[in-house]
Amino acid sequence: MFKTLTLAVATTAALAVTNAVAAPRVEHVTFSSHGEQLIGELYLPEDMDAAKPRPALVVTGAWMTVKEQMPARYAREMADRGFVALTFDFRGWGESGGLRRQYEDPRAKIADIEAAVAYLSRRPEADQDRIGGLGICASSGYMVTAAAENAAIKSVALVAPWLQDAEVVEQAYGGRHGVARLEAVGDAAEAEYRRTGKQAFLPAASLTDERAVMFKVPYYTEPDRGMIPAWRNEADPAFWRGWLTFDAIQAAPRLHQPFLMVHSEAAAIPQGAHKFYTRLTSSKRELWLDNVTQFDFYDRAAPVKAASDTVAAHFRATLGSAGEAGQ
Repeated sequence: MFKTLTLAVATTAALAVTNAVAAPRVEHVTFSSHGEQLIGELYLPEDMDAAKPRPALVVTGAWMTVKEQMPARYAREMADRGFVALTFDFRGWGESGGLRRQYEDPRAKIADIEAAVAYLSRRPEADQDRIGGLGICASSGYMVTAAAENAAIKSVALVAPWLQDAEVVEQAYGGRHGVARLEAVGDAAEAEYRRTGKQAFLPAASLTDERAVMFKVPYYTEPDRGMIPAWRNEADPAFWRGWLTFDAIQAAPRLHQPFLMVHSEAAAIPQGAHKFYTRLTSSKRELWLDNVTQFDFYDRAAPVKAASDTVAAHFRATLGSAGEAGQ
């Protein structure tokens, strides 16, 4: 089903909320992935009854981010709607362990998602037969790949997904020459790391430093949005080859879980999202919002509410409501 929703309608919907929702309880948690300790936050609905396990979600965010950014926003939104929600820092990021820091590694992050699902399945608050995955931006590709490989993930939803293959990568990064240039930068950094054992960092985001991986972008350069104390504004450029060769779209025909996507033509690489969606063979649904930028999906009230309402409805339909017993 193809559906659009204007920002004006979404704004009206956001303003229509009349009942304040009690804040969810947040528990600091730890679990392991491939020998490293991961640090997470478990969001529990305010009316949580320990005797009645709930549908539970692993929530992941954009590349180079930490759990306190957009994952926290969406985990809270999901807990407000009755779901148990787990966010965490990937290996090498935020509070989690890992010797190589600030290094975007798709395969490691996919493995960490699977470790988070396994941990969530052991929590008494979570129904192990009703675990879903919610991916935002770049981690959408990691989430669908994990789901294609792991039947423990029963349902998938993506918000503003960055979904790429070689063709989309060339479109996004300046053609073959642009991709080759970035790969060369990454290969030089990787060679230096292997020679010295030391990482050479660049700014992850900057308004003034053209070396930044994300130059002149909002959210990450705004202290009242993504530029928070928990986020380290650095990136290891050796990540480029692994990232540029990562193919998320290949997971589409292998995905068997019910699928939802919320996106906008005004957000990042919608062509990748369309390409992924057409290749799905599982039950699928999409919602396209008008005139919503990639970064506004992260924290702006109207698009976040519109996306969260739709995501919650998807998970209720595919995992069951909070008060239902698992099937």
